Amino acid sequence: MFSEDSATMDRPEEVATRIPSGLKLNLPFRWLTAAAAMLVVAALLAMLAILAVDSAPAFRRFGFAFLVTSAWNPVTDTYGALAPVTGTLVTSVIAMLVGTPVAVGVAIFLNEICPHRLRDPLAIAIELLAAVPSIIYGMWGLFVLAPLLGRHVYPALIHWIGPVPVVGALFQGPPFGIGTLTAGLILAIMVIPFIASVARQVLGSVPPMLREAAYGVGATTWEVARHVLIPHARRGLIGGVMLGLGRALGETMAVTFVIGNAHRLSASLLHPGTTISAVLANEFTEASGDLYLSSLVALGLILFAVTFAVLLGARALLARADRRSV
Repeated sequence: MFSEDSATMDRPEEVATRIPSGLKLNLPFRWLTAAAAMLVVAALLAMLAILAVDSAPAFRRFGFAFLVTSAWNPVTDTYGALAPVTGTLVTSVIAMLVGTPVAVGVAIFLNEICPHRLRDPLAIAIELLAAVPSIIYGMWGLFVLAPLLGRHVYPALIHWIGPVPVVGALFQGPPFGIGTLTAGLILAIMVIPFIASVARQVLGSVPPMLREAAYGVGATTWEVARHVLIPHARRGLIGGVMLGLGRALGETMAVTFVIGNAHRLSASLLHPGTTISAVLANEFTEASGDLYLSSLVALGLILFAVTFAVLLGARALLARADRRSV
């Protein structure tokens, strides 16, 4: 006699042919994720194609000279990208040289030295700086930082460093307050929260036993940071610096307020200059001629290429760091 329960049991062939519900969703899930990835690639290629097509008239007209000349005259339809490209690179380098040590120092202080009751409030305050709109940084730089630098800091730099051979050329001229150095300092302040946030997370991921072992053999806090924390978190720190550099390269409004927006090259960091993003923000709506508009789009294409080169450089640094750690 068969019981009622055994009569209702699944047959072996039915159990073998039944498809789990998770397996049914696996293929659609794979297609959706692949479509999302392809959408990002397609958007990137579309932007690159539009920039390349719209900038073609400028490159046909000026050729390679567009990259090595600084003339920018909409009246005579003469354009060159050297001044904004140089300004973009110089301000970004200044931002990294000033902002990176400060950001890493902040991260080490919060993780290793700061009292526990102050650690979270200070970390939140630093991260909130990343939420401040760039135009606020620009207004603060124009009305507060630039006058302060022009009255008290730049005159001292001109007096003490200006006469020094070679290096002194970077700090000569009238102390306007606005200029390339001021823009670089504003960018440094803006990238500190990004780098510090990433650095704090990667330094906090260092295994506690490494810290304890270093302190156990008599290492100081400086020695622990120098020989344990930073080498172990090198990959993450490089990623944080590249994140800040990407922000510095593309920043627009804050730089536009304080850089002076002058289409000319100068050896002095105290003189007004310009960047690619500042030129696009100031002149794109006023571009009346086809060649003028094409030259502005060509600047955008150059900025795209520079950012892409920075990403490739970051990947190369990470790969080199991985090879050294093996």
